[in-house]
Amino acid sequence: MFTATRDLILPGTTTGSFPRPRWYDISMWGRPLDTCMLDVRFREKFQDAMTVLIGDQERAGLDILTHGDLHVDEDLAGRAWHHYPIQRWAGFAGDHLQPEETTAPWLHYPPGTLLNEIYTGWRWPRVVDKIEHRPLDYPKIWRLAQARTPRPLKFGTCCSQVMALFLDIHTPRYKDKREVIWDMAVAMNQELLALRAAGCRCIQIEEPTFHFMANTYGKDHDEVKFMIDAFSREVAGLDDVEIWIHTCWGNPNMQRVMEDTSYANSIEIYLERCRGDVWTLEMKDRNQQDLDLFAPFRNDLKKKIAIGAVSHRVLQADRAEDVAAEIRKALRYIPAEQLIVSSDCGFGRQGCNREIAFYKASAIAQGCNLVRKELGLPERYIPAADPQLQIDVIPGRQP
Repeated sequence: MFTATRDLILPGTTTGSFPRPRWYDISMWGRPLDTCMLDVRFREKFQDAMTVLIGDQERAGLDILTHGDLHVDEDLAGRAWHHYPIQRWAGFAGDHLQPEETTAPWLHYPPGTLLNEIYTGWRWPRVVDKIEHRPLDYPKIWRLAQARTPRPLKFGTCCSQVMALFLDIHTPRYKDKREVIWDMAVAMNQELLALRAAGCRCIQIEEPTFHFMANTYGKDHDEVKFMIDAFSREVAGLDDVEIWIHTCWGNPNMQRVMEDTSYANSIEIYLERCRGDVWTLEMKDRNQQDLDLFAPFRNDLKKKIAIGAVSHRVLQADRAEDVAAEIRKALRYIPAEQLIVSSDCGFGRQGCNREIAFYKASAIAQGCNLVRKELGLPERYIPAADPQLQIDVIPGRQP
């Protein structure tokens, strides 16, 4: 069900999160959005930050915009990306270190490394009762964002199953993580249906764990099959919504969390077995490794593919020519009608600064224009690249 990308050839977008303006220095810390919005300082800063963020994306020339994760707290390495839902749903309590024995096998790092500081610094609630939905205010956040642009807006949220990696069970209600994951999928589905009812028709589910688990256990392992079922439950009823499935290899404070970053074991899962319309992949940071895996699917692709053409881990701002080169590589394996150009992951979560994020985003839009021109397609107007609109121009000199 293509809504946001219908009739768009080589649309440009980014994954989701953006750096905050420096003056947007408040967080929600588990409170309902309506409660926060009663504070006139929060209300003004939250709405103004949303306006600035949307305006930056339009000026950069992006075709599909995001809300930027401005509701997510500014905490250590972006923990709140996972934490926002579980702070609000019923069934959780406390803030605890995760024991070594229950930490996912691929998330152990030695002392003296940034990833060790991140994963030992994060605290998590425990599962203490039945997990049930309570509102996350996604409809209101979407309205605030979509009201600021006529362009399609993609609403992203953390997938429920990746949150479960960090949770410990302290109640007899649940005998294993599968039951926890299933109830979280049900809770998230309720929120996504409310988001759909509000009018949102483009939703991104971020980081289902198929690619991690397929590399660890094998693509046909029972755990992988269960996660696919749980994902299907999470997106049930979104039949008229364009569903994006974002996958990368971690992004706490711009860090990659995995050594084995091949999609070889999971490509068939995402393309054939997993419900959705668009699959986003981390490609630029991995030198477009695995692009050739799409060759057997080229003439029968059931999803659109969003490749990362700029890396969120590299602080050098990309040029349009760099992005165009990445697009040309992808076009060898993916038809232009099914190719979307994006970032590897979000620019927030203690990521790069706002100016670098802006120019990386604009490089995506400008690179798309270069390739559109080569293909004989109409180019899109990009205010950031308009010579007449540059900030510092010497008086009397014509551009």
